[in-house]
Amino acid sequence: MAKTFNGKRPENLRQTLGKLFAYLGRHRFLLILVGVFAAISASANLLGTYMIKPIVNQVTENGDISLLLRNVAIAAAIFGTGALSTLGYTQIMVRAAQKVLCDIRRDLYGHLQKLSLEYFDSRQKGDLMSLFTNDVDTISDALNNSFAMIIQSFIQIVGTLTLLFILNWRLSLLVILGYGAMFLYIRYSTRKSKFYFNRHQTYLGELDAYIEEMVAGQKVVKVFNHEKENLEKFAEKNRNLQKAGQSAQGYAATMIPAVVSISYINYAIIAVVGGIMVILGMSDIGSLASYLVFARQSAMPINQFTQQGNFLLAALAGAERVFHTMEIPPETDKGTIELVNVRKDSRGALIPCEERSSLWAWRDSAHPERPLVPLKGDVRFHHVTFGYRPGQEILKDISLYAKPGQKIAFVGSTGAGKTTITNLINRFYDVTGGEITYDGINVQDIRKNDLRRSLGIVLQDTHLFTGTIADNIRFGKLDATQEEIENAAKIANADSFIRRLPQGYDTMVTSDGANLSQGQRQLLAIARAAVADPPVLILDEATSSIDTRTEALIEKGMDRLMEGRTVFVIAHRLSTVRNANAIIVLEHGQIMERGDHDELLAQKGEYYQLYNGMFELS
Repeated sequence: MAKTFNGKRPENLRQTLGKLFAYLGRHRFLLILVGVFAAISASANLLGTYMIKPIVNQVTENGDISLLLRNVAIAAAIFGTGALSTLGYTQIMVRAAQKVLCDIRRDLYGHLQKLSLEYFDSRQKGDLMSLFTNDVDTISDALNNSFAMIIQSFIQIVGTLTLLFILNWRLSLLVILGYGAMFLYIRYSTRKSKFYFNRHQTYLGELDAYIEEMVAGQKVVKVFNHEKENLEKFAEKNRNLQKAGQSAQGYAATMIPAVVSISYINYAIIAVVGGIMVILGMSDIGSLASYLVFARQSAMPINQFTQQGNFLLAALAGAERVFHTMEIPPETDKGTIELVNVRKDSRGALIPCEERSSLWAWRDSAHPERPLVPLKGDVRFHHVTFGYRPGQEILKDISLYAKPGQKIAFVGSTGAGKTTITNLINRFYDVTGGEITYDGINVQDIRKNDLRRSLGIVLQDTHLFTGTIADNIRFGKLDATQEEIENAAKIANADSFIRRLPQGYDTMVTSDGANLSQGQRQLLAIARAAVADPPVLILDEATSSIDTRTEALIEKGMDRLMEGRTVFVIAHRLSTVRNANAIIVLEHGQIMERGDHDELLAQKGEYYQLYNGMFELS
């Protein structure tokens, strides 16, 4: 679900800054160099401008050409040093910024991998993608453009004020008044900008999420002629973004003109008063010349400071979203039972082994002295209750069992709880009541990675990754050989169509398999499960996108795949569940009937009515 704006500014600016500085601290050496070079650059600009005083006085007072040339050479050397320092810190800052951004993206993606499926189910993909694009990009802009510039601008502001007081403390009082007016307006404008920059980032995430969703569903949009309605909704979200961006940039854009206007007025007053002081002998002309340059330049570091403040405001709004996501608690896993390869010794006892074998067992890593439990695939539900939201139960006191090698089929109407049962087996969600055991072990005591490694799942909604056909099948077992991949494809009856493709198993798959039919994508998903060779197989409408002829062709292959395995099947086609050891009829989260095909027909209950077309499965 996309995050909506609640009308508040960033809740904890100090915490966001602290976390950002923690990332900067990982590359403190480079940033120290940036600070040193930025300080040299700012100091060089100040000293070079101060050299106007002795140069002008040298011309007006004694006209010594050699001394004049020496002072000009010193000023040139100072400005040259400043230019080289500027070049140095900009190049180092680019390198440091990219390292920091690399760390943030890595940590953000790594944290997302640890979050539960519930997190992804409740959010739009576009909103998540916005974290890596829009939000990280704003941080990038701030680091590349603002970090060193703020250091330089701060030194110039302090240095300029100091030198102004040294040159003429009376005129500097007028400068202080101008500075005060500038900072009061900057403070007001910054507070307004910060509010709207945060709103802008939120609306930008919502718009990205909407675009991603509509682009992915273009076929459905066109089928139902919803282009006009979608355009209107897009226009509304786009207007919200435009208004927020207009307000944010509008307030931010007034900073520089306001500061420049105040500085012009201040400069004019100082020039008049300073000229009068020179005429009255209260100041020398060299000091006034240097002073006026400083006064004219005094607005420049403030402008730079406020301009970089705009980048920082946007960056902090983006960084807050990124860090907020990274603060979401990861998926908890307190399991200690792990899955290990085993072999039998001379006495037939199971012992762990490093090499890959055909035998697996459960081992308690917290208590290695306990005996190994052979992996068989015995799955049982004991009075299981579950709801995705508190107070809204989907499953109500479900008890069932699947002995090793049995094929259990679930049938029932939409919302009956069929897919929920399979989500609980692999612990995408945890039960709220009762327990599920796997080979006699509570699944909550098994490490999630090991539990899921023992399961093979074929979902109704297939997902193929960018890569070759072979790579997508190999996703089920990353170290699978080409021979294993082809055998898995044969089991799923995918080998024949794969070999007819232009490059066979090396054919590239793009855009989630857009160059393949839905049935072909489903066959690849089945092959992916086959190559994993799991003891427990979950088929969630695995053949829903395959025509009856293809389904008949792969039936024998699927039987070979399911042989000796515990299999859970969710099916709408009753023809796919006839040979199941047990068929469970679910309605409203409860088991209404259980038995094999013939037994349920004899009962003439709900299954009988479904089978004879009196009810329609959905």
